[in-house]
Parts: sequence; C-alpha cells; structure tokens
Amino acid sequence: MTRITIIQGHPTSDARHFCHALADAYAQGAAEEGHEVRLIPVAELDFPLLRSKDDWDKAPPPSAIAEGQQALAWAEHLVIIYPLWLGGMPAILKGFLEQTFRSVFTTGGAGPEASWKSALRGRSSRIVITMGMPAFAFRWYFGAHSLRSLKRSILSLVGIGPNRHTLIGMIEKMGDAKRKLWLSTLCDLGKKAG
Repeated sequence: MTRITIIQGHPTSDARHFCHALADAYAQGAAEEGHEVRLIPVAELDFPLLRSKDDWDKAPPPSAIAEGQQALAWAEHLVIIYPLWLGGMPAILKGFLEQTFRSVFTTGGAGPEASWKSALRGRSSRIVITMGMPAFAFRWYFGAHSLRSLKRSILSLVGIGPNRHTLIGMIEKMGDAKRKLWLSTLCDLGKKAG
C-alpha cells in the first residue's frame, strides 16, 4: 500500500475539465488497489503569492499551505496534474509550489546546517501535463521546458525522485474514445502507484 497525494493543478475548480477526470481516474485506480489517496485542489485554496525573500524565509505558511505541506510530508508518491498554459504551468500552481516548497519545509528546519538536507527524500512523482499541441511538439520543438523545470529545479532539488511523466497532447481535438483510453491509462497508473 502506498500513500499518494494528488496535486490537481488546473486553475479552475470546475470539475468539467479533463485534468479533473484524469485525477479522478488515477485516484480510483489507486483506491481499487488499496492505496491511500489525498487530493490537493489548488484552485480551491486561498493563499497569497510570495512577494519577498522575507516572506520566503520567515513568514508562516497560510493554513491552506500548511495543510498542503502535511499532505506532501505524509505521501510516498506525488501526482501533479496540470494543463500547459503559455508554455508552462498555470500561475496558481506555481504560486502553490513556491509557498509549499519553502526551504524551512523542504529541509525540515531552518539555518545553514539544514540547507541541503531534504525532508522529502525518498518520494517519487508522476507529472501529467495536458496541452493543445501535439505532445511530440512540446517535447522536441519546445524542449519540454515546463516539465524539465518542474523535475530538475523543484522536485529533484528537494530530493523527490524518480520523477516520471505523462504528456497528453491535442486535448481540445481529442475524441471520446481517445479520452477514455487516457482515463484507463491513468487508472492503471493509479493501481501501480506509478
């Protein structure tokens, strides 16, 4: 049994978006295999953006962020789902990650002695990105910048890995049969906690 936290990074809380269906499918598959699942619906959280180094270093996290940090600390596997917006993750998801992955949380303490210790080491992740363009264009022409940044500059930096990914392209033109196939794929990934 694996403890899984799903970060639903779609900026709209309206559950009619495909990102929500993908998260539900993953959660369903995980639950069917006896894994424990917690969901963080980022669009429903109330938190400010960080605006200074003092905020980053010293300000206590808002309650929504503190709850998110607890869900991340509890998890053994993270799933981050978001649509590609302007070549990257939506601003609300980036703001959530900035608030959540403050150094005091990720190192398990404060001060220079804790600067490279990671309280999140040993967790794995699955990143799921939906997009309007073909996934191969995002990967090969655009260099999968958003994905690489999330993997290298955020997750790996705080000790999370391996960091696997699923890229789902042409989302606006996708037919029902293809959508069902993707939902089945996410359900299967949930069963494997992968």
